[in-house]
Amino acid sequence: MSDVVRIEDRGHVRVIRLNRPEKKNALSTELAWAIVHAVEDAAHEENVWVIGITGTADAFCSGLDLTPEPRTESYTGLNPQDEYLDELGWVSRFPMVLRQECDKPIVAGINGVAVGAGLGLAMACDLKIMTRSARLIAGYPRIGGSPDGGLSWTLLQAMGYEQALRFLLENRTVMAEEAHALGMVGEVVDDDRFAARFDEYCDSLTKLSPITARLSKRVVRRAAQLPDMEGHMRYELLSIGRAFGSNDGKEARRAFLEGRAPEFKGS
Repeated sequence: MSDVVRIEDRGHVRVIRLNRPEKKNALSTELAWAIVHAVEDAAHEENVWVIGITGTADAFCSGLDLTPEPRTESYTGLNPQDEYLDELGWVSRFPMVLRQECDKPIVAGINGVAVGAGLGLAMACDLKIMTRSARLIAGYPRIGGSPDGGLSWTLLQAMGYEQALRFLLENRTVMAEEAHALGMVGEVVDDDRFAARFDEYCDSLTKLSPITARLSKRVVRRAAQLPDMEGHMRYELLSIGRAFGSNDGKEARRAFLEGRAPEFKGS
């Protein structure tokens, strides 16, 4: 496993820790695929009953790393033919792998800021614990994009239609107490208690039979599931591709990188 994630086993709990603290755990291609594969591996490991995902240092995940990324090798873990045919990439695999393919409980330990695709990762987890100082930010409007990473589905499940749309369009920063009130997270803890509480909560879920836990997730997931999740992930990608490809989308990213207000023209 790449050193951009750290894997820690404790009893029947496996913790996947994002490990790019110098970038506030921003998602490079390597890190994103490492998360996907780490969850896939844990899903198939019989001794792992509960999966935890959290960040290092003071961030959970600050979203997509927008700095140019040299591609000297493939990080997908797919064979060349499957990689050529892949249309979804890592961002759409967050909800598909964490919610649909893995039937073990996954706990997000939101230890700091979660933005954009990083928020998508957190929201794709089944259960969420957040530090009081952490922040949740949509991020997409600032760079001229619409949501991906399954956020159009997970936010709707968490808070309902209007609040989800308000959160996305207003691009406001949501602090812990509001996140809890909106249903984005299930628990808020003080920063100095976070690490202990995250471990304690993950451990508590191993007191259940893993059969009970997995079947419970299966039936709840089935009740809440999209009729065609893969089709919806494709629609998300089509929409964000159109948003990024527009002149306004390009202007939004230029303005973001230049630290100025964008000038939109509706084209």
